[in-house]
Amino acid sequence: MADYLSAITPNTDLTVSDVATWSDGTSKDTGDLRRKFNFGDQVSELAISQDPFFRFVSKVSKKPTDDPAFKFTEKRNSWHKRYAYVTGWVETNGTEVVGGTGGDADITSYVGGNAPNSMTAGTDTVKLFMAGDYTSSGNMQNVYGQSTNAKAVGSTGTRPTFFLPGQIVKVPLSTTDGGGAQADHMIVKVTAVTDSLTKDSRECVMLEGLVIRIPTVSASSYLAGWSSDDVDTQVYDEVISSSLEGERTYVVGSAHEEGSGYPETWKDQPYSTGFGLTQIWKTSMAMTNTARATVLKYEPNEWARVWKDKLVEHKWDMEQSLLFGAQGSHDNVQYTQGAVDFVLNYGNSFSLTIATKTADDFLDDMSSYLDPRYNNSKATVFFCNTAVYNWLHKLGGYFSNNLNINSNFSADLAVTGRKKVLGLDTTNITTPFGDMNVVRNIHLDGTQVKMLGINMKHAKYRPLVGNGVNRDTSVYVGVQTLENSGVDRRVDLILTEAGMEWTMPESHAYWS
Repeated sequence: MADYLSAITPNTDLTVSDVATWSDGTSKDTGDLRRKFNFGDQVSELAISQDPFFRFVSKVSKKPTDDPAFKFTEKRNSWHKRYAYVTGWVETNGTEVVGGTGGDADITSYVGGNAPNSMTAGTDTVKLFMAGDYTSSGNMQNVYGQSTNAKAVGSTGTRPTFFLPGQIVKVPLSTTDGGGAQADHMIVKVTAVTDSLTKDSRECVMLEGLVIRIPTVSASSYLAGWSSDDVDTQVYDEVISSSLEGERTYVVGSAHEEGSGYPETWKDQPYSTGFGLTQIWKTSMAMTNTARATVLKYEPNEWARVWKDKLVEHKWDMEQSLLFGAQGSHDNVQYTQGAVDFVLNYGNSFSLTIATKTADDFLDDMSSYLDPRYNNSKATVFFCNTAVYNWLHKLGGYFSNNLNINSNFSADLAVTGRKKVLGLDTTNITTPFGDMNVVRNIHLDGTQVKMLGINMKHAKYRPLVGNGVNRDTSVYVGVQTLENSGVDRRVDLILTEAGMEWTMPESHAYWS
């Protein structure tokens, strides 16, 4: 047993006499043998590099729960989401032009009766239909490359509720039809808002406003975001910085006359809820008392060897479940949510073909994934399979091994150091979007997932703890002995009841 204890608690000062006071089964009565020993904080010390995901979540993201079917709340701020897309307008004669009704996005004769660059600032007015691409309840947004739960522009629950009279909005314009890039913009002061509209089956509101700034580019007469005679509604696979930002009409402030009263207000609903399930893992250790008493060569105490190996086996099984499990309840058995299943179904989706993927391509992925308007948390650990681990080192290591990186020269992707994080070998790769902490995870070898970006702030390991009972990893000693079963053997049980809580799918990603 001394070998086992030194393996799981390397920082303690246990002596042989300390071990004998509790681990020598022959000197204990049935009550002591059936005592439970809690190893929840020690089991992750075993074979650290074999189970890196469990190591991280159990050390930095442990959050006990007192319910095997636990609920949780997500909060998404809205101050940076006060944008919408123009999905139609009203001609000067009162005719409504909305996506799908014909015509194109050329508003030359529809804005105040003039072409945009021929309008008179402070005189001409516009009436625009505006629709959103995230649900107002919970501020739940699209996730890049993820078609599951995708929110089309104007879909149910996405109606923008934040537009108010007195606001200033920026309307993007293009020089080409078909959703061309933004070339200029109008500035409009909102004078009236008509809420709860549905146009062309899209939820929207109508803004009436006074044009404050006219475009300076004369050809800017097309509404950005339109493609021929319809609005670009499926936006989940578009890059925010290079595509969506040029299509969005943003609130850019407010303006009020001197001595005016207080304006109208609005209130968002930033909360959404979800739930998770705990799962029970069990591993048995059994041996006849004859075998326990037999002194063997190399490792004399076979029982101590089995103890250590069974704990490693138990932790290995948990790593596999926490990566590949799928949440559900079947035949009275609960299964917790695994990282791969959650991220594949709800997280950011990127591709990574090692033979053709370049550093520039990878940096484009990182730009989308870590956009502060979308995912502003930096607590991400990148778990990758062996091939990608080598690829990243070859790609980033080239610079540090072959070029002199100093204050006058830097690389966009460079290995800048290795360190131990919670005992795990972690490579630090510097990118323009911050440092990547990269860890090899052999459990991903041979799977469709080549790399997982897991935000540790939004992934919680939740052992069941309540009413004085701790169901984190524990060893139940002597669940069967000669005294309580009549069978000449001893059986110990390793048991864990815990689950994973996953929040903010936009903060997690996978590369396949």
